[in-house]
Parts: sequence; structure tokens; C-alpha cells
Amino acid sequence: MSRDAFVEAIKKSYGFTSSSIFLGAGIYQQEIVAEAQVNLPLKMMTRHGLVTGATGSGKTRTLQLIAEQLSAAGVPVFMPDMKGDISGMAKEATPNDKLIERATAIGSSYQPAAFPVEIYSLSGKLGAQMRATVTEFGPVLLSKILELNDTQTGVLTMLFKYADDKALPIVDFNDLKKVLNYLTEGPGAEEIKSDYGKISSSSAGTILRKIVGLEQQGVQHIFGERSFDVEDLFEKVDGKGVISLLNVSDVQHQPAVFSTFMLALLAEIYQTLPEAGDVDKPKLVFFLDEAHLLFKDAPKAFLDQIDQVIRLIRSKGVGIFFCTQLTQDVPQNVLSQLGNRVHHVIRAFTPNDVKALRETIKTFPRSDFYDMEQQFTQLGTGQAFITVLNEKGIPTETVVTHLGPPASVMGPLSEQEYQQVLNTSDMYRKYKDPIDPQSAHELLEARMKEYEQQQQEPVKQPRTTTAPRQTSSGRATRKEKSTFDQVVGSPMAKQIGRELVRGVFGVLFGTSTRRSRRGLF
Repeated sequence: MSRDAFVEAIKKSYGFTSSSIFLGAGIYQQEIVAEAQVNLPLKMMTRHGLVTGATGSGKTRTLQLIAEQLSAAGVPVFMPDMKGDISGMAKEATPNDKLIERATAIGSSYQPAAFPVEIYSLSGKLGAQMRATVTEFGPVLLSKILELNDTQTGVLTMLFKYADDKALPIVDFNDLKKVLNYLTEGPGAEEIKSDYGKISSSSAGTILRKIVGLEQQGVQHIFGERSFDVEDLFEKVDGKGVISLLNVSDVQHQPAVFSTFMLALLAEIYQTLPEAGDVDKPKLVFFLDEAHLLFKDAPKAFLDQIDQVIRLIRSKGVGIFFCTQLTQDVPQNVLSQLGNRVHHVIRAFTPNDVKALRETIKTFPRSDFYDMEQQFTQLGTGQAFITVLNEKGIPTETVVTHLGPPASVMGPLSEQEYQQVLNTSDMYRKYKDPIDPQSAHELLEARMKEYEQQQQEPVKQPRTTTAPRQTSSGRATRKEKSTFDQVVGSPMAKQIGRELVRGVFGVLFGTSTRRSRRGLF
């Protein structure tokens, strides 16, 4: 195959008529061919994608390149900052010889630019505090964080069901521990036997120890109010989509926590957004870095629900890009739904590596221009095999691509610049201070006190008549209700209790929205 045939094939495959983002230029026989422009149509980004490659191959900068161009096109982006080193997107880069050389090689001029960035944190120390109530998180995701077995997960699900039925908001771990205590050692133990089943002391003890263990690691800060409103991820500034970074560098020792929290966000986005059908450009692109953490030791039910989200969220106008080291890190049923692929170098140092390489090659359209097995191991930093979906949903020609340089700083902001971003952030001020609403802890405390008082009162003699006591108006008086009964028996609480339905990952949905749930507080 000649160079001219290569250029013609790439132009035909990647010459889109609709809006697209520019990834780089094709490489043919070790030559960067500037005429062979490689693009990704915006309308196909809701068909999801995968970015893989060995450590140091340039995955993070590829994500940065894609995020910048999405922002410039008015598409908001959410992405985790695994090492705290991509906050530099808020600042335009300083041109240097290497950046100019890379841009020139792919047939473009280098134009530095800064992008609107919001920085979030699960601890609240490195950015605007991201929280979720325990109720919103749900039993499935919480069980994954607590590393519960099937029996213990069933017990936790029972607790959530009881709290739903009784309109008990479980905001934080204190609420969850109180409900657990009330239903195992308190007066609720007898109450739940017939409708929910008995909770064994061993299961309750294990769950309690797991909760305390997480509290000791400082994870409890992510549960509470004010919980994060996913609508804040759809902000734009001067026509540019806001890039929301979740800095997880201070909780890297808890990978299950931050990866599961990102899934909780994704699940709520799925439940919140209306149907959009096919869109010209996505409403949001959601990057899931270190994707293998999502699937590690995950039960089948959990994987099935991830599969469901990936399949259906496309119709909400949201694209999801997984980022990991190997294609095999992603389950087959999820992998089959990722239409856009950017694969950096694969290191084939062991027999398992060679096997993984050959399996990865099988997922690409066959190419007449490359010995793919050989080429995959010879890719340089910032180079990748690429295939995407064209405007008709057909996979494009597989092409080795020399990727373009990001327009913003490829690294972290200085400490002073970082603090400036936080100081000027509306989101940082919005979520900075926690709220302590009336929730399950206070409601059950009130009920337990009333129960104890009733136990201490002397037993009264039964009345000699069964007729109700009459008032002067002839109406029978009602028995005074306890504080707890007044709350859970109110029309609002009953309505909310009926409307709460547990959906994907246990996130609440139905006619009871986030705002109406908060109205209970």
C-alpha cells in the first residue's frame, strides 16, 4: 500500500461533515503524515469510549486533549484527577520548542488556551466538598465500599427498605448506625420480624465494625448534607463547558471509595436527566480513570447494573470514557459498548502480556497499513492506535496517530494558583460547610426515649368501658401520638415513603426528586 493510498483512506474514513474534535495525524511507515487528519465526531461521543495504555504512555495527556476540545465546543466534562496533576487546565500553557514541533508535525499551529475548571474533593481539603447522603448512595454501592458478603448486603438492604418505608432519612454514618442499633438491640427488633425478617447479631456486628473502620480512615466526610447536586456538572462559562475535576490524590489509599463514588454520580445523572435521543453533541462527557477499580471483585449483580447504565445513558446525551492500562480490565459486556478506542503502547514483556496484546488486536478493524502486533509495541509516547465511530456509527479505519499537544499547562497549578481557583469558586463556597438536618438519628432517639418512659410507667388498670371518652361537643378524643409517629405518619412522609423506589445502584428515583427528598429535612 502506498502513502497516497494511506492518505486517501484516512481522509475518507475521518473526514466528517459534522462538528468534531481533532486528535492528531496518522503515521505511515514511521512518518507523521500531516494530511491524514484524525478526528472524532462530537455526535458519536455518546457511544462511549476507551483509552488504554501502559504507564507513561501518555493516557493522561490524551484525556486532557479530549477534555480541552470538548470544553471549547461547549461540552461540560467530569474527570478524576488521580495524582493531582491536571489542574493546569485552568491555565494556558507557555509555548516551547517541543509543543510547537508536535503541533507543526500534525499540520496545526500551537494556540495556548485556558479552560474553566472547578476542583472538587472527597475530603474537602483539596477542593469543593463532594458529598452524598447514605440514602442517595444506596445499599449496593455502600456494600461494595464496606466489602460486605451477600448475607451482610441483604441485611443492609433491609435497613434501607425499613428507612424508606418509615421515611427515615439516612444522611450520614451516625444515622446508619442508629438505624442498625434500633433494629437489632432497640424496640425495632420486634417490629421488623414479621415484615422484614430478623437481623442476626453477627451480621449487625460485622456491618458496624466495617462502618467504624471507614470512619477511622476519615471516609465519613463524603456522607452528609449538603449533598452534591449533579446539575452543577452541566455549567458553562463564556460558551465553554466547565471541566469538573475530582482531586482524589489524598484518598488514593481508598480506591474502592472514590471509584464507587464516581459510579454513584453517574447513576444519579442517569436517573436525573430526561431522554434526549440522538444529539449533535453530548450534554456531558464523563471520564472514569483507573476503570479496573470499578470491576475488581465486583459481584455479578453490580456488573449487570453498570452494564445497564452504559447501555441506557447514551439516550440521555451523556458519553462515558473508561481509562485503564489494559483492554482486559473492562468486562466484555461493557467493552462491547465502547465504540471509540484510543490504545497507547502495550508492553509485551511476559507471556500474559503477549496474550493480552493479541486479544486487544482482535478488537480493532483489520488494517492493510500495519503489522498491528509489531506496531503496538513500538508506539512512542503520545502515539496511539485509534478507531472511532463515524457519523453513521461504522468503525473507522484503524490508524496509528501522533496525538496533538494540550493547549493548557500539562501539570498541576502552583499552590497559590490552586488556592486562587478555590477562592473564586462558587461551588467551593456552596459545599464548604456541612448541614446537620433532622434525620434518622434524631427521630429514632426521640422514639427510644419515649419507649423507655413507657417502660418505666406503672401498668394502668383497664377501663371498665370500651366506649371512647366524649368531649362536650360529643366527639371522641384521639390518643396523643408520639413525636416519631407524628413525623412518619404525616401525609408528606407517607407520600414520600410510597414514592421512593430503588433503582440502579440503589439511587432513589421516581416522582420523588432530590429536591423533594430534601424537603423532608
